[in-house]
Amino acid sequence: MSGWAPGGALASNVEVTATTVQRGDIIQLGGQACRVSDLFQLPQGAKQLLFESGELLTMHRRTRLAAVRMQRRR
Repeated sequence: MSGWAPGGALASNVEVTATTVQRGDIIQLGGQACRVSDLFQLPQGAKQLLFESGELLTMHRRTRLAAVRMQRRR
């Protein structure tokens, strides 16, 4: 599913893994929307996500999460 967001951006629901997660992705965790502000590569394909709130989440190679990804209109 996708839809237009304010400012001319396109919002898409995507499934993210440690390989595909990007800065700016919004991930719902425990009922709270968390925006990824930085990523750190870890051994064996894992990534550590830093959210704008300052919280950290480690995604292992097989972790799959639902996220909203904003894409600018071209």
